[in-house]
Amino acid sequence: MITLRVLGTSVTLLECLRVRAEQELGIHLVYQVHDVEQAQRIAVMQPDSYDLYDQWFHNVDFVWPARAIQPIDTRRIALWHEINDLPKRGRLCANDRLGSGSVPSERLFVQHDGSLGSTVTERISMLPLTHNADSFAYRPERLPEGFCHGNESWGWLLDPAWRARTALQSDAAIGALDAALAVQGAGLARFKDIGNMSIEEIDVLADILVRKQKEGHFAAFWSDDEEAAQLMLSPNIDIQSLWSPTLMRLHRAGVKYRLAVPREGYRAWFGGLSLSRHAQGSVLDAAYAYLNWWLSGWPGAVMARQGYYIGNPARSRDHLSSAEWDYWYAGQPAREELLGSDGLPLIDIGDVRDGGSYEQRMGHIAVWNSVMDEHNYLVRRWGDILRAGVKNSPRR
Repeated sequence: MITLRVLGTSVTLLECLRVRAEQELGIHLVYQVHDVEQAQRIAVMQPDSYDLYDQWFHNVDFVWPARAIQPIDTRRIALWHEINDLPKRGRLCANDRLGSGSVPSERLFVQHDGSLGSTVTERISMLPLTHNADSFAYRPERLPEGFCHGNESWGWLLDPAWRARTALQSDAAIGALDAALAVQGAGLARFKDIGNMSIEEIDVLADILVRKQKEGHFAAFWSDDEEAAQLMLSPNIDIQSLWSPTLMRLHRAGVKYRLAVPREGYRAWFGGLSLSRHAQGSVLDAAYAYLNWWLSGWPGAVMARQGYYIGNPARSRDHLSSAEWDYWYAGQPAREELLGSDGLPLIDIGDVRDGGSYEQRMGHIAVWNSVMDEHNYLVRRWGDILRAGVKNSPRR
């Protein structure tokens, strides 16, 4: 029996997927689950240790130049034609705005010179699968006077009304995007390209955040879903940037929260699978079988119950009840109690997904998760921001 090794994170490497894929494909599947940074490091430095890399499009900027992954031949992807225009053209509808940052379509197709770009070819850097639009969440019962959910803004994360009750994620690449959106939303600065800031702009951002840290504005910075959930469950945090699994945790805990629909737009991400450069022969064949399996419908339905979307949604509709489809994709109120990906009750009757339908949410993107040209400098300045809080806030 062929063994297929998949490197990635807990975001999509779920045990129920592994078991089902083994049964349907007749292979032995090993999920190598790490945090984001460790998985990325292994992907770049040890491509012989995995066969597939479950990643995000902004990670391609690290692994492709390192020649750690090989092109995927779309002629071997049976349902390639079903994948919608969001990863292929950068937007679902022609009149949607094109978000800044690491736009999936700009690093999807392998060009004839070996670079990545948006010109359509038969070879791609990764198979685009799961995606979502993220923002921040807050406790509506603790909304400060003068704030209303009809006018939500990333700027709320820096508003003095939330002083000492705000948390951000600690990852420099993504945390900086949330912070930059907040700085712009609060009217404290403007950035030419929020997804690819210059050294001077990074300094402006860092100086503002260091000052906020010294004022005790941020109560904490979180590094994973577990930490984010614990913060939001505590009485000290009223507003923070969040990922979808954390929202599910809060829902299960009975915590009332609202996921903001920022007027500036969401921060979006797009994930999928890439082939290790070392995959060949029967292992490569098994890898292609696994890639095709991900587009078969059932995996996309599991992702929907996590709050994520899939690249070919119509195929997953056959594996969701009409009530599930209407809630997760159509933006309609839940007609019945809905279960999560773990089979336990998650969504109550009458609940409505914040931000509306799939088209509404993914058509309202401000920036895609990014790796900036000055990423190394950003990481250094982000360290300054985190250290400023340690020095000045005993709560850290």
